[in-house]
Amino acid sequence: MKKARFISRIIVGIVFVFSGTVKAIDPLGTVYKLQDYFQAFHISFLKEFSLLFTIILCTAEFMAGFSVLFNIRQRKGIWIAIIMMIIFTPLTFVLALTNPVTDCGCFGDVIHLTNWETFFKNVVLLAPVLILFINRKQDAAEKGVTREWTMLSITITLFVLFIFYNLRYLPLIDFLPYKTGTYIPDKMIIPEGEATNQYKTTLIYEKDGVKKEFTIENYPAGDTTWKFIDQRSVLIKKGYQPPIHDLTMTTPEGEDITQKILSDPGYTLLMISPMLSKASPQTLGKGLALGHYCIDEGISFYILTASGSDEIRSYNDGISFCLTDETTLKTMVRSNPGYLLLKNGTIVGKWSWANVPSEGELKELTNK
Repeated sequence: MKKARFISRIIVGIVFVFSGTVKAIDPLGTVYKLQDYFQAFHISFLKEFSLLFTIILCTAEFMAGFSVLFNIRQRKGIWIAIIMMIIFTPLTFVLALTNPVTDCGCFGDVIHLTNWETFFKNVVLLAPVLILFINRKQDAAEKGVTREWTMLSITITLFVLFIFYNLRYLPLIDFLPYKTGTYIPDKMIIPEGEATNQYKTTLIYEKDGVKKEFTIENYPAGDTTWKFIDQRSVLIKKGYQPPIHDLTMTTPEGEDITQKILSDPGYTLLMISPMLSKASPQTLGKGLALGHYCIDEGISFYILTASGSDEIRSYNDGISFCLTDETTLKTMVRSNPGYLLLKNGTIVGKWSWANVPSEGELKELTNK
């Protein structure tokens, strides 16, 4: 049993520390995932507390794993672990059955698991957690109560500060497809030989007041006695999805300028604000001022947003706006606003609102 407890400590400690750490590296990613769940379960009023829940969740996971792994206030860590397993194991079973959000988000963007994979992961993890819980009184503290609480308190404090650092200055490690050095067009390609999405298409026709469903293979082509009514397509098998997909940058007038921006041999600075109304007026003002500087210096500048046309017009004073899907914008940069510097489709710089380069620094970067 001693060997089983030791192995269980290693497994539980590593899994919980890893899960808490990857969430802490990209806390906004977890915020967005929680908001997706709240939306799916029609409890949108909880969205306002998403950041608080994220901080509590990843800190609790890390604390449980750290405590168990290093035998520091281990019983407290075991209690946190068993409570989380009691909550999340049945919850992930419900999620697997209903599938409201396809990717669970339990390991952030480092490892993508389906809801069923997450449930089975929890079932497997439950065994070592139970071993530790049943035998929790057999591992006595060895470092002294005061010393252990001091070590744990310092570690948790540093961990929470780490979360806020990543919130302010972008994730320390970028697991997203839009990382610095990425040539965006390459990430949008489906490699030759990879399977594409397969759909089942149903065509609905009407004749003599009676509607009938047909497939692509047997619909009444050329028979003018049938009148086409509607078409439905259902995804039956998911194919390869490139890391960057659904990226379109469209002007308010409806012109798609995605390729124009990605093929520009010069420098292009993109200011990204998923929703202008949710960004600080001060940071938006700083970005607009930087935009005017870019225009004066011959650097292409665009603001990418999913905000409505009326809101865009209130900011439009010579700055070019592009409409882009909100989820795509949140994937491009974990900041509102955030910035990408492109050159011929390659990301050469990436910043949050807190560390965006000054005019002088931008001039040096672009050799203007």
